[in-house]
Amino acid sequence: MSRARCHLRAALFLAAVSPRGATTGVAARRGLSAWPAPREPGMEYQDAVRTLNTLQTNANYLEQVKRQRGDPQTQLEAMELYLARSGLQVEDLDQLNIIHITGTKGKGSTCAFTERILRNYGLKTGFFSSPHLVQVRERIRINGQPISPELFTKHFWHLYNRLEETKGDSSCVSMPGYFRFLTLMAFHVFLQEKVDLAVMEVGIGGAYDCTNIIRKPVVCGVSSLGIDHTGLLGETMEKIAWQKGGIFKCGVPAFTVLQPDGPLAVLRDRAQQISCPLYLCPPLEALEEGGPPLTLGLEGEHQQSNAALALQLARCWLQRKDHQGIGELKVSRPSLLGQLPLAPVFQPTSHMQHGLRDTEWLGRTQLLRRGPLTWYLDGAHTTGSMQACVRWFRQALHRRERPGSSGSEVRVLLFNSTGDRDSAALLKLLQPCQFDYAVFCPNLTEMSSVDNADQQNFTVTLDQVLLRCLTHQQHWSHLREEQASPDLWSTPSPEPGGPTSLLVVPHPPHSTSSLVFSCISHALQWISQGRDPVFQLPSPPRGLLAHPVASSGAIILQEAAAIHVLVTGSLHLVGGVLKLLEPSLSQ
Repeated sequence: MSRARCHLRAALFLAAVSPRGATTGVAARRGLSAWPAPREPGMEYQDAVRTLNTLQTNANYLEQVKRQRGDPQTQLEAMELYLARSGLQVEDLDQLNIIHITGTKGKGSTCAFTERILRNYGLKTGFFSSPHLVQVRERIRINGQPISPELFTKHFWHLYNRLEETKGDSSCVSMPGYFRFLTLMAFHVFLQEKVDLAVMEVGIGGAYDCTNIIRKPVVCGVSSLGIDHTGLLGETMEKIAWQKGGIFKCGVPAFTVLQPDGPLAVLRDRAQQISCPLYLCPPLEALEEGGPPLTLGLEGEHQQSNAALALQLARCWLQRKDHQGIGELKVSRPSLLGQLPLAPVFQPTSHMQHGLRDTEWLGRTQLLRRGPLTWYLDGAHTTGSMQACVRWFRQALHRRERPGSSGSEVRVLLFNSTGDRDSAALLKLLQPCQFDYAVFCPNLTEMSSVDNADQQNFTVTLDQVLLRCLTHQQHWSHLREEQASPDLWSTPSPEPGGPTSLLVVPHPPHSTSSLVFSCISHALQWISQGRDPVFQLPSPPRGLLAHPVASSGAIILQEAAAIHVLVTGSLHLVGGVLKLLEPSLSQ
């Protein structure tokens, strides 16, 4: 632990607090402020978000769910109580024509595809998702756009004050947690805005998720399943599938994509127990036969199953609402694996084709090309999604290769992972990408987030997140040394360099240097070296190049003909990077 503490001091030295964000005492160590902002002209939105942040933290909420998971009905009853206190009844939600989507990976992309397809039919759409990348209002969208700061502020204070007024006995929890509050707020926004339909993404799980208060969705979907949130959902794919199938409702059609045999059987049994008709989506190629190839707005082969699921969900919604133009049926095919009936094979309409093509979903297989820099952004945080991310990244690099091109190319990994996820397993999957530099930093945009409530996180301290980054760095070092040496019994020796040493130098076959920075801004400054035409800061913070590896690496980055940067491991990390690289997203 003493060596880790030494590295921690080094990280703080390497990336000093910038003058604008300088704080003192506990606030400086956290890089956060827990006090609500004063009401000032033009600050109403930030004030609302700061107040939202004072609600029960996500970490505490997850602990509460773990304690109560033996009785999910208790959680749904609590959600019903909050809904009633907010002025709504469960029956009121039946008006929303909801498409309810869960899964481990791809559920957000599936929601985005589905919403865009249906918006192409001229329908007014609502869209609730999590987490947000830059601003919390991204979680609640109307017609694909985050609600305005004014609308967010209006609905926030209306709901917050209503819950305060109705809290009654002080022994009761007066306010729902962060995610529950936003779920309630989404219901109010969608009802007041009179949307034609609402696409609702499940937060975590299904059976225990607060969105499962919905009684009568129009259709349900389950995207690809994998291992994640094991402390809450269970440690096996079968247990996780049981949780995800908890959103199924009697008589409501549901669709899923091809899953491993065990989870697929669990979903089938879960659906049969409550008379829910569950269908298996045919692959996207089956829908393309005899028609033009389908172009997806989101890159990566793994998006094909998300698009196939979205097409079935959109078509089913249109069919159940007696909408015209749902796509001509093709010849029926036998079910795959014989476990589930196959969903209809149909010819996608022009609205569907254009919807798939025009879908945007920031932070998922997203490319930003800026001069010599290419940023590859993907919030993969499970083993399955990381495998897909690596395939996408390597394919994208291959497409950009130019025979006979001159000049050096540098590959940089920017990584962080949070919660109970196995960062060593994720980093192992990234080894084939052959990075020249691995950079680790917390999900803090700047050392201080007092000026940006959307990025505040009260669940951890700066010490904790930096120590976790140093753990990532150690995992990376061990993986590189294992790959370089056939002697599996050898132990890596610590690198010299005193308290300011942040570098891990493994041996060939491919040498990778690693650094830890205390915030995203400092990491991006070192990676970009002022060569990104949009991300331009007046001067680097004191100590940014204090370590020899940082200074020598800066020269290499300044002279490189091309720099390829993969940002992955956490959607919150990707969100912080987007906030700095795309300032317009903060407006």
